[in-house]
Amino acid sequence: MSEEIRALELNKTWTIVQLPPGKHPIGCKWVYKVKRRADGSIERYKARLVAKGFTQVEGIDYHETFAPVTKLVTVRCLLTVAVAKEWHIHQMDVNNAFLHGDLEEEVYMKLPPGFSASSNGTACRLHKSLHGLRQASRNWFSKFVEALRHYGFIQSGADHSLFIFNGGNIFLGMLVYVDDLIIVGNNASHCESFKGYLDRCFRIKDLGSLKYFLGIEVTRMGSGLFLSKRKYVLDILAECGMLASRPSPFPMEQRHHLSMSSSDLLSDPGKYRRLIGRLIYLTITRPELSYSLHTLAQFMQEPRQDHWDAAMRVLRYLKQSPGQGIYLRPTSLELEAFCDSD
Repeated sequence: MSEEIRALELNKTWTIVQLPPGKHPIGCKWVYKVKRRADGSIERYKARLVAKGFTQVEGIDYHETFAPVTKLVTVRCLLTVAVAKEWHIHQMDVNNAFLHGDLEEEVYMKLPPGFSASSNGTACRLHKSLHGLRQASRNWFSKFVEALRHYGFIQSGADHSLFIFNGGNIFLGMLVYVDDLIIVGNNASHCESFKGYLDRCFRIKDLGSLKYFLGIEVTRMGSGLFLSKRKYVLDILAECGMLASRPSPFPMEQRHHLSMSSSDLLSDPGKYRRLIGRLIYLTITRPELSYSLHTLAQFMQEPRQDHWDAAMRVLRYLKQSPGQGIYLRPTSLELEAFCDSD
C-alpha cells in the first residue's frame, strides 16, 4: 500500500487541498490481488487504490468513457503473420497505466483509507487518472496513442488497438490491450530502441519473449507458436467441481433437441450465463467448441436443467484434453477455404 501511495505521489496524481464549497468528493478503496504466473505460482502481491467511479456524475465529473481494446482475432492474426515472416515477438506491461492519463474535469476524491490527514475538510484534487474513474481507460489510451503517433506509428482502421510503423526496411507492429502490449518487429535492435522510448514515456516493464497474454499460453515450438489455455480450462473445471469427472470424447450430442427441452428451469440462471461466457472466451484457442457454445448461448434467457447438463458435457470434453490448442506454423500466408455440401 505504501508503494502504491508513493507511486501516486511521484506521478503527481493529486494535490491535497481544502474542499471548495458545493463540491462533493468521490470515495476510494483498496483492492488487493495476488498476481500469478502461467503455471499458477505466485508472482507478487499487489495493492491498488481504486476510486469509486460509480458515484461520479456524467457531465460534471466525466464526459466520454469509451476506449478500444484489441480483438482476440487480431492477436491470432498478428502472431500468424509474425511466425510466417520470422519476426521478433515481445511482450511488455505498463506500470500503473491508468495513472498516466491527464484529467480535464475538476474531480475531488476523499483521502485514501489508512493515509488520512488529521485536518478536516481536505480532499485530493485529481490531476491525473486513477483506477476506477469512469474516464480512466479513455484518458490512458489517448495519451498512449499520442506517444505512438509521435514516434511514427499509424493506427489501423480495422482494429483501433493495432498500430503499424513502416520506416524503410524497419517494420514494427503493436497490439494494445489496456496496459498489456505485444510488439512484433523485423529488426531486433530497433525493437530494443522502441522499448527504450516507451520506457522513457511511461515506465514500461519488459517481459521478454511473448509467453502469457490475456490468459493465452504461448509456447515456442520449433519455428512455430503453440497457443493454449490450459490453466484457464483447469480453473473452469475446478470452479464447477469437474476435475474428477469422466472425460467425454465429444462436446455435444448430434441430435440434442435442446430447443424443445421442457425440463425444470435453473434456480440460479446466473451460473449458466457465467459458465457459457467463460467458455466463449475459450474459443480463441479451441475453435472446435464454436458450434456447441453457439447452441448453448441461445438459452441464456431461461436456461433449463437439460441445457446445464449439455454444458457439463462440454466441460467433460475439455477434461479429456485441457492443454489442446492451436499451432501456428510458418506458412505462405495464402488463404485456404473448405466447403462441405452439408
